[in-house]
Amino acid sequence: MSGIIGKKVGMTSIFDAEGKNIPCTVIEAGPCVVTQLRTVDTDGYAAVQLAFDDKKEKNTTGSLKGHFAKAKTTPKRKLVEFKGFEDAKALGDIVSVEIFAEGDYVDVVGTSKGKGFQGVVKRHGFGGVGGQTHGQHNRLRAPGSLGASSWPSRVFKGMRMAGRTGGDRVKIQNLQVLKVYTEQNLLVVSGSIPGAKGSYVIVDK
Repeated sequence: MSGIIGKKVGMTSIFDAEGKNIPCTVIEAGPCVVTQLRTVDTDGYAAVQLAFDDKKEKNTTGSLKGHFAKAKTTPKRKLVEFKGFEDAKALGDIVSVEIFAEGDYVDVVGTSKGKGFQGVVKRHGFGGVGGQTHGQHNRLRAPGSLGASSWPSRVFKGMRMAGRTGGDRVKIQNLQVLKVYTEQNLLVVSGSIPGAKGSYVIVDK
């Protein structure tokens, strides 16, 4: 499966031929450098490792400097492996946004925005316990009962409760490629993708 590493630029909207306004997301996709080729003989599986986004050499470890030197490229921030790449690649090859065409459907993987510690209303969409009647003045956003008392005398695993929200790896599937700007390395896909502006995303073809 071919793919590329990119950065989320932000959201906008475009009009199609029928005049319909379509919400879309702009992704800075590549250019990526092939920094390693995994083979079945040496690694037990076949994959292509891509690197994206320049990094200062002083902030790179010695082992990674040697790793990037083999591919004759500068140090990079993000490394991702793609299995089943369509075209044969060699060490140091450049993968650009040209591998996509308008009308293609892609899957986008990103890290959702972290919300910190949140209650059940924001985290799970609870409606609270009752209204402001019958003397309930502090139950509007409460989780309610967690279970019985004498049995099981504990809270079952998986109970929806307050806790850390967001910051998870999320995949959005079947987003259509609306525009490809090869000179600017930009990819415009329909709909929204996870993550904040400037966060890394993986686009699978």
